[in-house]
Amino acid sequence: MKGGELTMASTMFMRVDEVAEELGVSVPYAYKLIRSMNAELKKTGCITISGRIDRKFFHEKFYGTRGQSERSD
Repeated sequence: MKGGELTMASTMFMRVDEVAEELGVSVPYAYKLIRSMNAELKKTGCITISGRIDRKFFHEKFYGTRGQSERSD
């Protein structure tokens, strides 16, 4: 991978250091949060990667960012 190029995995998933930085928490606590979110995803049948979390799922969990159609109940 050349400098400046983003792979699909780097844009689709957040690594533990990115989660820690975004939330302002320690890396060990970020690992704990990722483990918890991955466990939730596994219950729905998703395959997960240790130390990474789906970026969209992360933002939905922490910031409630969902599509407008999902919000209008």
